[in-house]
Amino acid sequence: MGSCLLGDRKLMEAGDGKEHFPKQRQVLIFFVLLGVAQAASEPRHYSVAEEMESGSFVANLLKDLGLEVNELAERGARVVSKGKKMRLQLDRQTGDLLLNEKLDREELCGLVEPCVLPFQVLLENPLQFFQAELRVRDINDHSPVFLDKEIILKISESITPGTTFLIERAQDLDVGSNSLQSYTLSPNSHFHLNLQDSPEGILPQLVLDKALDREEQAEIRLTLTALDGGPPPRSGTALVRIEVLDSNDNAPEFTKLFYEVQVLEDSPIGFQVAMVSARDLDIGTNGEISYVFSQASEEIRKTFQINATSGELFLTQKLDFESIQTYTLNIQATDGGGLSGSCVVFVQVMDLNDNPPELTMSTFIDHIPENLQETITAVFSVSDPDSGDNGRIVCSIQDDLPFLLKPSVENFYTLVTERPLDRESQAEYNITITVSDLGTPRLQTQHTITVTVSDVNDNAPAFSQTTYTLRVRENNSPALHIGTVSATDRDAGANAQVTYSLLPPRDPQLPLASLVSINADNGQLFALRSLDYEALQAFEVRVGAADRGSPALSSQALVRVLVLDDNDNAPFVLYPLQNGSAPCTELVPRAAEAGYLVTKVVAVDGDSGQNAWLSFQLLKATEPGLFGVWAHNGEVRTARLLSERDAVRHRLLVLVKDNGEPPLSASVTLHVLLVDGFSQPYLPLPDVAAAEARADPLTVYLVIALASVSSLFLCSALAFVAVRLCRRSGAASGGGCAVPEGHFPGHLVDVSGAGTLSQSYQYEVCLTGGSGTSEFKFLKPIVPNFLGLGEERVSEANPFQG
Repeated sequence: MGSCLLGDRKLMEAGDGKEHFPKQRQVLIFFVLLGVAQAASEPRHYSVAEEMESGSFVANLLKDLGLEVNELAERGARVVSKGKKMRLQLDRQTGDLLLNEKLDREELCGLVEPCVLPFQVLLENPLQFFQAELRVRDINDHSPVFLDKEIILKISESITPGTTFLIERAQDLDVGSNSLQSYTLSPNSHFHLNLQDSPEGILPQLVLDKALDREEQAEIRLTLTALDGGPPPRSGTALVRIEVLDSNDNAPEFTKLFYEVQVLEDSPIGFQVAMVSARDLDIGTNGEISYVFSQASEEIRKTFQINATSGELFLTQKLDFESIQTYTLNIQATDGGGLSGSCVVFVQVMDLNDNPPELTMSTFIDHIPENLQETITAVFSVSDPDSGDNGRIVCSIQDDLPFLLKPSVENFYTLVTERPLDRESQAEYNITITVSDLGTPRLQTQHTITVTVSDVNDNAPAFSQTTYTLRVRENNSPALHIGTVSATDRDAGANAQVTYSLLPPRDPQLPLASLVSINADNGQLFALRSLDYEALQAFEVRVGAADRGSPALSSQALVRVLVLDDNDNAPFVLYPLQNGSAPCTELVPRAAEAGYLVTKVVAVDGDSGQNAWLSFQLLKATEPGLFGVWAHNGEVRTARLLSERDAVRHRLLVLVKDNGEPPLSASVTLHVLLVDGFSQPYLPLPDVAAAEARADPLTVYLVIALASVSSLFLCSALAFVAVRLCRRSGAASGGGCAVPEGHFPGHLVDVSGAGTLSQSYQYEVCLTGGSGTSEFKFLKPIVPNFLGLGEERVSEANPFQG
């Protein structure tokens, strides 16, 4: 077998003993060198008889190894040997070396004696080797066997007594004393047996004692018995049939007594190995030569074939240098008269690189925890049955892997980690061990192993953002999902399972427990109650994420929750006050120009943004077109010059509306009084004027009389109209202001173009009798019948009634 080479520079530096390794590597090298030293010592010898059953006891190794019983399991003791078959096993509980299978010495070693099987005892922790040899003792389990059960000899009657005839010897697969020891011949009057020692063993020869007479006896039958020396002895027999021929005085002679040929082991079946040639001076049948194998083993007969006529030697099966390197063929040439001659053909099988290297894995650890220093992953051996450069081996792995190959003893290698592994960078490594020989062409074997890096909890959960901003509209429903935080953990298994939680707030006054909650499994945040923008515009929550490793690792993120304003507050009028007390009256001089600032409506809105943008609009006025309201600031100004015909007292209904969706509004009533000048010390109101009128009796009487006449006239007119209407329609109904047309003419006032109303409205008004102030009394609006959908409608209720 070839020796294994190592081309890796790091391994050569390790082999040179350069002292730049970490302490851990020095300790490992110490144990490796200790194992090499012990492995290089004299191997221990054990023996066992062949054909013993599997599980048979061979020896106890505790004393030889210098270990106690409990150390065998702790140090991972095992038996390893070359090749893939494990013929021995070690019982770690007792230290007994046992057979793993039944051993056949003849199959293992053939005729080689002694039959020795080398093996090693491997201790893994720390690494140590012990060399040992097992000798397989032979037992007499094979009887001598003649390959030809009938041996035919053709002997001329002219042969003189004393002539010897070589006959086929028996085969015995046993060795030593159990091998073939002697032959016996059945009693006869013509031949006796002569035994001759040779390198191949005992050769039986027939010696002619008495001249043959074909006419007296044309055929002689003898029994040849082969005996071995085993206890008990075994035997085999063959029939020797002698045909007596006529006289032949010339034996065949080969042109060469020794032939030497070289044959490549990949030669095809039918390939001509050699050609032998012999000649005979006789003529006729006595000169006709036939070629046969002499003293040929069964292996030779299966591998070669000779042409009996031409002497050509052919292959009948493929050669294998690793099984048999040389063959010695004895070829006999016999003429028709029974005379023979022999020669030797020596066949040397030439080795080719036809066997790829073999790799036998002894130890393999497929899961390695991350972050560990140099760790042994695998222990394996390599071998190549070829010879020379064809059997020299080089081992290597990929260059881009954090692993190293280190040579040991007897073509053993260890695969170790070069540096600590990181599962998050790479969780699995596919390592291809390439074993190649140095033959031509090079053959290689690749063995791929998969090493999985076990996870260690060395990574804390990481949020996708350090700060989250969530927005939720106020007046939300409780348990509303407002957002999700997410954290990932680069670890695996339980080390990567993330649990979310709310951390205590930095502001102890913040009622966090009543505001939000978080789903511990998926990080979803929920608002626990309805939020009010006017009370809380924003707040911050610290969220923690912890994994389930041991120990657990955690991280945190900041969540800002912004409450969005909703239009849930109507405008509130600050001025004029609307608290039910005496109304505030604004005074306007009659000499005021157009655009005169009467007053300013001041209002606020609790909302923010466009929900708090206010606009002002004049809804109703005693005299439309006289006053106007600025939409953006609420200023009430005169729209034109005042005249003497304008009423003294005015009431204005102003609408304040925000810009929300939907918009909310509020209304305010203004009282405006027209005066001649602000220097008047007293301005009589209508009530005061009525009181003065009562003070004058004459005026009172006139008023009473006038009222009576007016009442009679009004009643007569109403009765007349009612009778006429009843006659026409059978029923009369009416509404509005019922006043005598003659004395109290009705008027329709068109409010258009004033304020911000989108439509024109008409109001039916009446002058009240008995008053010199010409005060308007609004009864009801007459709404046009062409108002469309979506247009504002003014309430029929009269806000000025009173």
